[in-house]
Amino acid sequence: MPPWTLPALGAALIALAMLTDARLALILAVWFGAWALNAVLANRVAVSGLRLIVPLIFGVTLLVLWELSVRLYDISFVILPAPSAIWARMVTETDILWADFRQTILKGALAGYILGCGGAFLAALAVDRSGFLQRGLLPVGNFIAALPIVGTAPIFVMWFGFGWQSKSAVVVAMVFFPMLVNCVQGLKASDAMQRDLMQTYAASYGQTLMKLRLPSALPFIFNGLKICTTLALIGAIVAEFFGSPTVGMGFRIKIEMGRLAMDMVWAEIAVAALAGSGFYGLVALVERRLTFWHPSQRRG
Repeated sequence: MPPWTLPALGAALIALAMLTDARLALILAVWFGAWALNAVLANRVAVSGLRLIVPLIFGVTLLVLWELSVRLYDISFVILPAPSAIWARMVTETDILWADFRQTILKGALAGYILGCGGAFLAALAVDRSGFLQRGLLPVGNFIAALPIVGTAPIFVMWFGFGWQSKSAVVVAMVFFPMLVNCVQGLKASDAMQRDLMQTYAASYGQTLMKLRLPSALPFIFNGLKICTTLALIGAIVAEFFGSPTVGMGFRIKIEMGRLAMDMVWAEIAVAALAGSGFYGLVALVERRLTFWHPSQRRG
């Protein structure tokens, strides 16, 4: 694309919008201005190493456009509150948000994530050693993974009660089989020639596993761990819609929706999104440290 194309297109659309709606022209001006800034920075940050600048500007731009759209077009608070109103609620309701975060994320989601992913890894080792389990367990796992959470969550709540334990059980059911499939595929990632070489050296199964197969499986394992971070949060929050104590993100969203307190609902969503992004980023950071040798971690 020629460098003059974007400014020319933006100027034409802004001029056209000014003839019909000045508010739309302002929104377009902000959008194309941020777009042009990111286009300039995109090539330079790759050299300077400041890779967070472009996504940060993009995120801030979306928030500004959201705020402008709500304010300029006087959108109903019930339909969509402005980011400033959501932020104000996050500041004033810190205690409630922290209690919900601790109940849903630190208890329900994190406990289920550790149990589900850890159990899936151990099951993958068993499946790797047993052809019977490989042919029998994986198809059943794919069937169970396809079950809708809105159908299984009420059952787990009835079995394990209204506390965080039932939410952890839902998370375990959601993350177990995706993690299992990734681990099983990862254990098969090493080349046949590499495994034959280990046999030539008279290496035992444990030695081959630790020195060859697990290092080769690490990218697959971390891929499963990253997928399960989002699944764990979704499972814990949705499970709270079907029964929980008077605390928790899912419980709060359900209650505040009934009160039409949409700023509080969006505040809970924002906290969940930040927690999910941080959790995902932490797993990705550990992956980068442990799989620095893999081609996927090499930056061009």
